[in-house]
Parts: sequence; structure tokens; C-alpha cells
Amino acid sequence: MGFAEAAWLFAAAFLAGAMNAVAGGGTVLTFPALLFFGMPAIQANATSTLALMVGMCGSVAGYRNQIVEVRGLVLRFAGVSIIGGFLGAVLLTRTSEEAFEHLVPYLLLFATICFIGHGIVRRWLQQSVPTRSDGRWGSGVWFAIGLQFLVAIYGGYFGAGIGILMLAALGIMGMRDIHEMNALKTVLAALINLIATVYFIFAGLIVWPQALVMTVGATVGYYVSSRIALGVPQSFVRGIAAAIGLLISALMFWRQFSGG
Repeated sequence: MGFAEAAWLFAAAFLAGAMNAVAGGGTVLTFPALLFFGMPAIQANATSTLALMVGMCGSVAGYRNQIVEVRGLVLRFAGVSIIGGFLGAVLLTRTSEEAFEHLVPYLLLFATICFIGHGIVRRWLQQSVPTRSDGRWGSGVWFAIGLQFLVAIYGGYFGAGIGILMLAALGIMGMRDIHEMNALKTVLAALINLIATVYFIFAGLIVWPQALVMTVGATVGYYVSSRIALGVPQSFVRGIAAAIGLLISALMFWRQFSGG
């Protein structure tokens, strides 16, 4: 890895960490950046997952007060999140490099659609009838747990866009407090990515020089953004993530179907 590659990867991870601190979507920068410098797609996916883990753990710490309020739901959803994340990571290692490269444009496009749909889901949550305050969720919680298992498998396999999928599942269950939902979503996303990262490490998929550079960049970006970007609207950041995702997806599709 030369100086130019290290500098570009650090910059991409810095911006990704900043985006994740405000609104999410950082994977649409880190993953394509690794692909651009010739890293195989499966290794790029694993390395990107590791690079963004530190900032994600920082997000969990930031929601510590809300996590106390939803600790019962954390326990209910933790098991399926860990199992699903592990299965998704295993599925990735069972996918051929050629097949995964074929899926990359579709995965990026799906993640971008999730970012675009975030505002729709949030408006639906805000306009819906408030949730019951007694904490008894009824049969809806089991449906949400089933959805969470599927989201976790996808998260372990690729990961980008899982936040909005989890918010939708929790909304279907009946939750409406967006702060508690974000806290629960953040904990579950951290569990999914943590178990996937551990598996990727033992599977030998992490490219460590690039991973270390991007981990530092993402951590610095997350810290700086959390300090100075509180006034930046989430919609603006998500718009940037969506635009980048659409552009990169289009380029990936063009390269795939043009034979480039």
C-alpha cells in the first residue's frame, strides 16, 4: 500500500465516520474505495466492516441512557441478531468472488434505496398512534424478531442500510419513541457487525494495513463530526449518501454490463 492509497483510504474512512455519526451511510464510501484500489470484493466488504466498528461502538456509548429504557428488548433481540449476523458472515465466505462481484451493484443500490426511504419511515413513525406505555408488545414483537433475524443475516453478509430496516421492523412492532428505537437499533447493529467482524478475522478476510488506516480515519471522522456537526440536518447527510450510492451503483452496473 503506497502513500497515495493510504491517503485516499484515510479520507474515505474519515468521511464515512463523519456520515455515520450524523446519519449513517458510511459504507457507500469505504467499500467502493477499497474496490477502487483493486481489493477483491469479499475482502473489501470484510475490511470495510472492521474499519467502521469503532465508531459504531462509540454510538452505543452515546445511547447509554436510552439503552437502559429498552434493556428488555435488547435481550429479546440480541440472540437473533448475533445468530443472524454470524450466518450472514458465513454465507459471505461461501459465496464465490465472481458471484459476489456480480451482486455488488445490486447490494449498493439496495442500501441506497434504504437511505432514501429513511425519511418516509420516520414520517410514518411520527404520524402513527403512540405506542402503549406498559411495555407489553403482544404478538407484534415475535414478528419483529423474525424480521430482525432476516435483517441480521443481510447485515452479516453486507450490512449497509440495516439501520432503516430495523427501524421499520420496530415500527411494525409498535415502538414510536425514536430515541429508544435508535438506541435499540444501534446496539443490535453493533452486535451484528461485531460477530461478523470476528468471523471475518478468523476466516482471514481482513486486509490489515488498509483496515488499520481506515479504522483510524473512521474514528477521527466520527469524533470530529460528533463534536462540530450537531447542527447538520440528517436529511442533508442522507441526501449526500444517497447521491453517492446512486452514482457508484450506476458505475458498478455500467462496468458489469459493459464488460469493463
